[in-house]
Amino acid sequence: MPVIESTYKPPFYFKNGFVSTVYSGLIRRISLKQERERITLSDGDFLDLDWSFSNQKTNKVIILLHGLEGHAQRPYMTGAAKLFNQNSIDAVCVNFRGCSGERNLKYRSYHSGATDDLEEIIDHIIKEKNYEEIYLKGISLGGNLILKYLGERTNVPKQVKAAIGVSVPCDLNGSCKELHKLKNKLFRDRFLKDLLFHLKEKQKAFSDKISLDDVNSIKTLLDLDNVYTSKAHGFKDALEYYEKCSALQFLVNIKVPTLIINALNDSFLSPECYPIKEAKKNSNLHLEMPNYGGHVGFIDKRNVYYNEKRALEFINKITS
Repeated sequence: MPVIESTYKPPFYFKNGFVSTVYSGLIRRISLKQERERITLSDGDFLDLDWSFSNQKTNKVIILLHGLEGHAQRPYMTGAAKLFNQNSIDAVCVNFRGCSGERNLKYRSYHSGATDDLEEIIDHIIKEKNYEEIYLKGISLGGNLILKYLGERTNVPKQVKAAIGVSVPCDLNGSCKELHKLKNKLFRDRFLKDLLFHLKEKQKAFSDKISLDDVNSIKTLLDLDNVYTSKAHGFKDALEYYEKCSALQFLVNIKVPTLIINALNDSFLSPECYPIKEAKKNSNLHLEMPNYGGHVGFIDKRNVYYNEKRALEFINKITS
């Protein structure tokens, strides 16, 4: 599909990618009532799903996936859920393993390619709920996960009608290199601090699998993926994890109408994260690259973000 020309024009002071990213992550606020559902996974672990509902009965639902060290109450999750609720679509904001405020039960956690958990969520919703149409929207890590899910399998349920990925690190190795550059030091340090806090808690419960010395040896995000993420999820090392879980290689196979919105001034993304060639070869893949927006910072009027409005427009167009 030809690359979509973006119409996004933020206020002048939010044209700076750093400013829009920080504002959206730390300042934005959304009020939304949610109801929590806990589901048990096939391996005995659990996931917490936070639901919000339309004021009228509907057979449509959007599944929202957060980014690295996010959760279901992040404004980029609740903002999208609120907009879809206002447009007669229920929403379920997923908390990945260990991200709902309670440590998960297994040594493993979540990662950029954990499509087995997304598959179980979708299967649960199809079996236990009465939705005829399911939409998927993922932010950053969650976007990579959705794209990989759609492209790696031939049996995507017929109820899944459309998908949107926002600020997606389609090439994990390239994105990791960008995060380790000086320009991203503040973001990188915050990610690492949060990840290490949770890993230290996990180490106490699984001291037979990872030692405190192992945890203390971690100085970078790459170290963390080498020491924990890769080993806990069946990969040899970080590079194998990045190689096998990057969505870029799966985009050619996507058959569900899908929109990717990646800002050109997103400091987290490498050139490989803008899949122009793949979009041109796949009629189901729509790529929009606004000049502005930073990383999940598509600030717009009345506290409804551009990427949220575009997701709704895309779904309405696909399903009309």
